[in-house]
Amino acid sequence: MMKIAMLGSGFIGRFYADSIQGNRSGDKIVSIYSRREESAKKFAADYAVAHWTLNMEESIANPDVNMVCIALPNNLHEEAVMLCCKHKKAVITTKPLGRNAAEAKRMLDAVEQAGIFNGYLEDLVYTPKFLKAQESVQKGSLGRILWAKSRETHPGPHSNWFWDLEQAGGGCILDLGCHCVEISRGYIGKDIKPVEVMCWADTQVKPIDAEDHAIGLVKFENGAIGQFEVSWTFRGGLDLRDEVMGTEGTIWINSFLRTGFEMFTSGKSADYLAEKAESNSGWLFPVGDELNELGYNHMFLDMFSAFEKGRAPKETFYDGYVVNAVLDAAYKSSKSKLWEPVQLEDWRGRTGVGKDSHLTEYDADHYFVKEEVTHYGAKKLILKNKASGKFIEKVVEE
Repeated sequence: MMKIAMLGSGFIGRFYADSIQGNRSGDKIVSIYSRREESAKKFAADYAVAHWTLNMEESIANPDVNMVCIALPNNLHEEAVMLCCKHKKAVITTKPLGRNAAEAKRMLDAVEQAGIFNGYLEDLVYTPKFLKAQESVQKGSLGRILWAKSRETHPGPHSNWFWDLEQAGGGCILDLGCHCVEISRGYIGKDIKPVEVMCWADTQVKPIDAEDHAIGLVKFENGAIGQFEVSWTFRGGLDLRDEVMGTEGTIWINSFLRTGFEMFTSGKSADYLAEKAESNSGWLFPVGDELNELGYNHMFLDMFSAFEKGRAPKETFYDGYVVNAVLDAAYKSSKSKLWEPVQLEDWRGRTGVGKDSHLTEYDADHYFVKEEVTHYGAKKLILKNKASGKFIEKVVEE
């Protein structure tokens, strides 16, 4: 049974609490730390938490606690992690791990040197749709993965600290790109090294110092391309989409904006309908079970089961560090307008992975290009002559 110290009583902390105390009957938040007394008391009352405090270390050191869940602004992650190391408490933290790779690396080194359990709460690689799609990819249904694109756009985050560059460490690239990069890694292979990034970013709408819109390409050592599209300027709600293309197939996933649940309302109820929905009237697209559809239930099940069984979870601080390194390169590229290398001083995946050949042999003299059935019923092959380089058509008799 998990006894959790929740650090942070805001939006994400409450999402986590709903999942933690509603998923497995024995798990319980036993201490809540908040920076505001009113918020701490309200959280404690809403979730029947026996202990609340305005002192972070007091919550972490609580003798009833066996795991700490960090749901704090980005600039407070490192302080919280170091206190967990000091008190030898297992720690799981919201994304991104750090504001940059250097900060993430310090946290990674600290938890490993302290020998404590660490988990990276990247919920979107635990969604039911992602897990099913990833299983298909790993079984070879799409063949060799060539391109994995992930998009997360919405009108902007809920809390004020996200908009402050010093506290957040960045804008939509750091806030949303961390999801997209890890999703792409999940499809291409987390053991395949990301090597360089090309990124465009701009501040188009919001009166902030950080970027509110960005598009990036991440080149992997095996030749695959990851792509992210992120924005705090998108109007219409929360848009979560993935596309994966391989030599033998394609997957399209729409996780949130089009859910198969459509509703029209005059708006009289004024109730919450879905995360980052911009309206409570007109045609709306609610989500049947946000905790499940956004991956929280599967994520905490993995974290808690891994802790109890003495294994590493699917997502660890190391994954958070790799993501931060990729995003550092994205920020650098957005300024230089060049492909920028991903600086990974600690790489634990495969090395020297070459690009697979794009040449598929048809026979001793030809490479295969394409096969199709024409509108008049003939089966036709497009082939390339190895010696001359010329392309030919060959009609295959049935």
